[in-house]
This record gives sequence, structure tokens and C-alpha cells, in this order.
Amino acid sequence: MNKKELENALIFPQGEKNPYGAYFTGQSYLEGMIADKDLPFGVGNVTFEPGCRNHWHIHKDGYQVLLVTAGEGWYQEEGKETQLLHAGDTIVTHAGVKHWHGATKDSWFSHVAITAG
Repeated sequence: MNKKELENALIFPQGEKNPYGAYFTGQSYLEGMIADKDLPFGVGNVTFEPGCRNHWHIHKDGYQVLLVTAGEGWYQEEGKETQLLHAGDTIVTHAGVKHWHGATKDSWFSHVAITAG
């Protein structure tokens, strides 16, 4: 998926350059959607340029749900095979599971992340 196709496919805004960019290889963008201190989770739309991915990470005492909305991406849990993701795919990562996710080398990629912990 190229940039123009992504722009036509996005449901939520792409957002600004990700302020957590130090935890990514390549350029990503973040649009905060829900950041309510009274809720035990946050919601954001994360968009990845081709080849961008986040570093291996763990959500301690929480979880992460990914709702893929556009493009092609990868998801991998430590010790498991990499999964190719497309719009409409969902991923649930439980607390303490080391994982990473990001765009394929030839496609933009976007997902909504619901994260606690």
C-alpha cells in the first residue's frame, strides 16, 4: 500500500510523528484517541511508514489489542512465527508477552492499539 492508498483507506487520522519514536526503527505516527486517566487503558491510532516497526517490548500488568485498519504489517511474539497482517485482522497480546509489530518493507500499515499496562 502506497501513501495515497493509505490516505484513502484510513478511518482515523494518521496523527503526528510518534513522540515514542525512540522505540521504533523507522518513522511512525500516533493519533491519541482515548487518554482518560479514569480508564485503565489508552487507545491510539498508530501508522507506520514502509519498513517501520517497534522494538521488542512487553506490556507489564496489562495487555494490548491491535485492530488492523490499513496496509500490510507484521506481528511476532517471542518464540513464535511472524504473522502477516491485513486490514480487518486482530491481535491480542497478553501481559508479559514479548512481541513487536510494524509495516512490511513495501507497505504503509495502520492499526488501532488498545493498551493497558
